[in-house]
Amino acid sequence: MLRFIAFADELSAWFGKVFAWCIVIMALGVGYEVLVRYAFRAPTPWAFDLSYMMYGTMFMMAGAYTLSRNGHVRGDFVYRLWQPRTQAKIEFVLYFFFFFPGVLALVISGWKYASRSWGYMEVSTMSPAGMPIYQFKTVIVAAGTLLLIQGIAQVCRCLVTMRTNEWPQPAPDVEELETIMLRENAPVLQHGSEAVDVVTPKEPRP
Repeated sequence: MLRFIAFADELSAWFGKVFAWCIVIMALGVGYEVLVRYAFRAPTPWAFDLSYMMYGTMFMMAGAYTLSRNGHVRGDFVYRLWQPRTQAKIEFVLYFFFFFPGVLALVISGWKYASRSWGYMEVSTMSPAGMPIYQFKTVIVAAGTLLLIQGIAQVCRCLVTMRTNEWPQPAPDVEELETIMLRENAPVLQHGSEAVDVVTPKEPRP
């Protein structure tokens, strides 16, 4: 079970980090559009299509990666007060009642949507460039499949936690600056000004 969790986490992280480069492509495209539009009065017909396709692809493909790192928004003002075993029991039920039905609907509907788009080689109607977008519709199916695999791994996490009362942690990865600062300042936040001398002891006066 732990081996499958590690496999799903690694798979989600690989896809998430690969598709994170979409933001670079989008930034370059938008930057070029701004330059030629305002400096040379020659706007491109494709920059808008590029920006929403890159952003949409990155957003969809990062879903499983974010789930594996417990990064989705959670109303945890009550949840965080529970024991890990209780958290796991609640999550286990919620995955089957809400997560899996929604993700399966995404995959099935996305498959129909993408296959229809491939059938007539759909192009964008949002700009005069007429860029092909049928390949990007396939991202819906890919993202849903990754979410499904990661969801199974999360259920395995719940089962492990129910036994051990401790959440299996993902591999070390990038962290929000806010999380790092909170961890580094935890003694000060917990013990007030008395912890300052412990964290940064004062040098004795001569």
